Amino acid sequence: MGTIHDSLAEQGLVRPIQGRVLGGVCAGLGRRFGIDPWPARLLFLLILLVLPGSQLLIYPILWILMPTERVSYEPTAPAGPATA
Repeated sequence: MGTIHDSLAEQGLVRPIQGRVLGGVCAGLGRRFGIDPWPARLLFLLILLVLPGSQLLIYPILWILMPTERVSYEPTAPAGPATA
């Protein structure tokens, strides 16, 4: 049985390493739903203006629950003289 972090990561809800402004929550939500980060942030602010307060609770909760994006890298072969 996985953790909530694993479950959210499987669903694509992760906070990206690059492109964060604060915690990466809006950027992660935007990425998950196919929206660029800045329109996602503006949408978040517009919703905050319409329904004040709820986002101030939701954002920190998502910040805690959404895992940080894992970076996998391929080790490169050491650079050296090419042999023929």
